[in-house]
Amino acid sequence: MAVVFHHQPFSLSFPCLPFVLFVSLLVSPLSSALTEAEALLNLKNKFTNTGALDSWDSKSVPCDAKKNNWAGVVCNYGVVTALHLGHMSLSGEVDIDALLQLPGLRSVSLVNNSFDGTMPEFNHLGALKSLFLTANHFTGDIPDDFFTKMESLKKVWLNQNAFTGAIPNSLSKLIHLIELRLEHNQFSGALPEFTQSTLKSFNVSDNPKLEGVIPQSLEGFDKSSFSANPGLCGQKADKICDASDTEGGKGSDKSKLIGMSLVLILCLVSVVVLATKKRRNQDFDTLGGDHGEDVVEVCVSSHNPRKSSTHSTRRAVEQSGHHRKDSHAGSKKPTGSDIIMVNDEKGVFGLQDLLKAAAELIGTKESKRHSAYKAVMANGIAVVVKRMTEMNRVGEDGFGAEMRRLGKLRHPNLLTPLAFCNKKEVKLLVYEHVPGGNLDFLLHGNRSVELNWQTRLKIVQGIIQGLGYLHSELPNSDIPHGNLKSSNVLLGPDLVPLLTDFGFSPLVIPTHASYSMFAYKSPESLQYRHVSPKSDVYCLGILILEILTGKYPSQYDNGAKGGTDLVEWVSSAMKDKQETEVLDPEIAPKNEPARTCMERLLHLGAECAEPNPERRPDIKEVLRRMEEIVTMAAAQGGQDDGSGRRSHAENVRALSTKRRDSLNDRGGSSSWSDIDSSGFDIS
Repeated sequence: MAVVFHHQPFSLSFPCLPFVLFVSLLVSPLSSALTEAEALLNLKNKFTNTGALDSWDSKSVPCDAKKNNWAGVVCNYGVVTALHLGHMSLSGEVDIDALLQLPGLRSVSLVNNSFDGTMPEFNHLGALKSLFLTANHFTGDIPDDFFTKMESLKKVWLNQNAFTGAIPNSLSKLIHLIELRLEHNQFSGALPEFTQSTLKSFNVSDNPKLEGVIPQSLEGFDKSSFSANPGLCGQKADKICDASDTEGGKGSDKSKLIGMSLVLILCLVSVVVLATKKRRNQDFDTLGGDHGEDVVEVCVSSHNPRKSSTHSTRRAVEQSGHHRKDSHAGSKKPTGSDIIMVNDEKGVFGLQDLLKAAAELIGTKESKRHSAYKAVMANGIAVVVKRMTEMNRVGEDGFGAEMRRLGKLRHPNLLTPLAFCNKKEVKLLVYEHVPGGNLDFLLHGNRSVELNWQTRLKIVQGIIQGLGYLHSELPNSDIPHGNLKSSNVLLGPDLVPLLTDFGFSPLVIPTHASYSMFAYKSPESLQYRHVSPKSDVYCLGILILEILTGKYPSQYDNGAKGGTDLVEWVSSAMKDKQETEVLDPEIAPKNEPARTCMERLLHLGAECAEPNPERRPDIKEVLRRMEEIVTMAAAQGGQDDGSGRRSHAENVRALSTKRRDSLNDRGGSSSWSDIDSSGFDIS
């Protein structure tokens, strides 16, 4: 029996409508969910002046498992976790609905743009840990309960806007809050009580409509955190509170007693300050006020550093007037004129130890960026002291917090700070002295040490490992190093590279950073005023090319001091398959395995120095590829490159001999005041 089906045209009749509506209700929530790429494109569409976001394109994805593709988008395992959109000249509307489609988003930075209007509804993003809105044109009041549901917030920067009204009390309830920047606004009313033990950086300066008593919970912060606020009173405001400043005018007798006590304390402090200033003037003798960045090397013998530092530790504690643990942990607020230890692995010392040390000038005074002092402290601790004048982006407490964070870093390829001294506009940074000199001098100066292929490979490997550690330990920093170049790579024992001058980006004013930090000379910074971790990778690429070619890069000084455009030169050689032609003749390969390794490292350096940051590998990819190159080189059986030059071990012995000669030939030692009267004016 045949079964016949009669096909009739489908018609959407009224009885079908309920079923269609049911299906549409099921499908619509799914279809409305946006991908991260679509959400970011929606965000971009609400912005204006989006030239810096040209890489945000529907034909690509913002990130994959290995790298970030879109400018300012930070990813972790292919998920968007942060938007670093600072310094991009953006304006328009911040589409919060688009941001809600990024479930992994933890940090938003819109620093130094042109956004205006009232505070966007960031309070809908309950998982945010960092919110940076510095230097925009936001205005209006912020609701008192705005931050109530943002319990994960650690860093809030609202400074340099035009916010008005009371400071939201909900900020004082954020239990994880570490940094709060509210300065240069128009906030009014009283300061809330901030009792969080986590709070390390706080600033409400230049909010002239604030009034009332500075809460006791905030008295641990520097006076600069409350400056330019004539309505505030208390010890940190240098203004005695009267009865009208206290609650309801009650307790006037107590207020008077407190006022009299403050007067007495201020008088005593004045006497102490005058006496201290007089004694310090005698100590510094003729030392005057230099406005450059000097380097002071205090060089000492390296035998038994811990044993020789015992008496110095006791003497430094007695002279500084507080216990060592106070200086190290910050439990007692130190005076700005003393040395504050952040890393005591090489011993403990005080400012007087430095002042009493014999010293001599090395380098030239005309070149302040390279001038240096060498001296010997009595306790035998070797240190380098740098005088910095451009680190005024944060207040005293913020500066101290950053230095303590850097002092905690530990890696074989990092030279972490030992101590600092913070006084007004001058900062002194103290490091361990490394007598081997820097890589810049070994590459372009008088080569007493032959930098053969084995040595250079080990140096590059150490530099990459140190930079990788910085990127993992400082993940919230736009540029974890910020100033990576050959002069900031020191060579320690066994020619181990030590990165120095890292982590300064949060401390240096951007206008100064643009000419003092190499990462700010990357192509994306020069063109779009944008920096990111990829800017560090660019600096690394230039450094790798410099090490392999032996040529001084014109990129360091934008060609002002000559040099070679290494990116253009190497790229041209690679196109012509002439890679070996650009290698330093000292490492010209004599066998095929060495040539292959050198070419692979040269290609890695060129990719890192790619002008387009989207085409650069991230530091994890650089680490992986470097390990492959090192493994390939090791497979040669420990043989040299066939060039007949010194082995790495012979280089180490040559450098050790050079160091001993340098230590034995110290002529011309004198006191600080005999050398340069511009060195240490911290009064």
